[in-house]
Amino acid sequence: MKIKLYKVTLLSTLLLMACSESLLDKTNPNGGTPATYYSTTDELTKGVNAIYAVAQSVSLGAREWFFIHDLRSDDMATGGGQLEVPRAQLLTGSNDAANSVALSVWTGFYEVVHRANSVISGSANAGLNISDADKKRYVGEARFLRAWAYSDLIVLWGAVPLYTVPVLTLDGGKSRTPVDEINTFLIDELTAIQPDLPLSWSGVEKGRITRGAVQALLARVYMFKGDYAKAKVELDKIVTAGTYSLVPNYFDNFKEETPYNAESIFEIGYFNSNNNWDGNGDGTDVNEGNTRTQEYSAVGWRNLIPSDALLAEYESTFKLDAKTDPRFADTFVRIGDMVSSPSYALAAGQVQGNTSTFEGTQQKISWKKYTSIYKTDATFYTGPMDMRVIRYAEVLLNLAECENELGVGDPVGHLNQVRDRASVSMPHYPTTAYPVTTKAQIFAAIVHERRVELAGEQIRNRDLVRWRNQGKLTTDPVSFKKSLVKIPANEIASNQNISEADQN
Repeated sequence: MKIKLYKVTLLSTLLLMACSESLLDKTNPNGGTPATYYSTTDELTKGVNAIYAVAQSVSLGAREWFFIHDLRSDDMATGGGQLEVPRAQLLTGSNDAANSVALSVWTGFYEVVHRANSVISGSANAGLNISDADKKRYVGEARFLRAWAYSDLIVLWGAVPLYTVPVLTLDGGKSRTPVDEINTFLIDELTAIQPDLPLSWSGVEKGRITRGAVQALLARVYMFKGDYAKAKVELDKIVTAGTYSLVPNYFDNFKEETPYNAESIFEIGYFNSNNNWDGNGDGTDVNEGNTRTQEYSAVGWRNLIPSDALLAEYESTFKLDAKTDPRFADTFVRIGDMVSSPSYALAAGQVQGNTSTFEGTQQKISWKKYTSIYKTDATFYTGPMDMRVIRYAEVLLNLAECENELGVGDPVGHLNQVRDRASVSMPHYPTTAYPVTTKAQIFAAIVHERRVELAGEQIRNRDLVRWRNQGKLTTDPVSFKKSLVKIPANEIASNQNISEADQN
């Protein structure tokens, strides 16, 4: 079949070469071009959906996006020798410009940017049958997804090329844009689109970008800049609107059966994939599954396990704290824990790889959060596990940090609200381990609460980068990874405006 296909292709090429230039210099009357597409509601919808498809792809939400953030944080340790070399390099801070994981994430985010720019630029062609409100909504979704891409790119790589229109030529590459300039762009974008997006969606539209997602991302950008006053304004808008709330059961944020719940502000959705998870965001039925459970599960590949430092962060009666934090058992699974359905005790023989040092003993502890171990002990499983990018608990913790920085409001009250969740019900601050009399003490409680509430949710790396940039880390837990990720060698080779002299 391959040989026949090659012959047909070669014959077609020869025939085309034989044609005169006048015959070739034609426009396909049945095809669209960048100058004419996006003229209808259907075309705009497909264009925006294509951006979501890249966010969902294996380069981003389905695999490499969560990997690169987790590998750059101190929440993770290697599960064993099965961890692939490019991932092990990121974990140890020894990665170079040829790292394939970094290249995938860089390429994925710039595909988001390119597709978003195509929709934004092409929307000017939209016909009279599209209302201004609909056009603004579609464009608003595209502008948000482009902003999300850049907000992550600058955390990982710092200054990166900023593209606001489609690149249509091979020599269209740009030089690196300063982070401050990109932040200004993001603030302008996210401020402008807020009125164009709804507070919520219903039915099959759930999962599309909402005004709350825009405000939450804008608050992140302001906090990354160190502008806590403006971040608080955006966070207050979310709280005041009353659209979101903490779900009573903490673990409902990490199950397949509870997507788009009351706590979800921005999440990347997946469906039953039948082990189809290696798509790149093209086509109509690719990459509907997420690999997270396979990568981290106790009975899967178990490529990453929680670090000893993360395990030790949780309050426990073993450490003479008043109560053992229930979020530990919702986040991790140990040998002997009751798992799956029907429930059974997880056996040592089911779990490969490294041990952790916890409470004075060597144990095999694995991730439970974002894995299917609660429902199946299948050793190979990919499925509809949505990735929650922003949830309401983060908003409350962000608000606590902003108010503590500004010396206003009730930062401790926001922390206690998160601890008051029905399934958590931890003692209020102050506690013996975390007094909250001074600004520094409150900050220490915020750092602790963020780490245990948001463990393994691609936030710890972002926190460490901004706290490091703002001089808030008295001790850097990953000082060997404090430098930025190397710009992919492919980018330097193909972009005439970036050279080795520009490398991180």
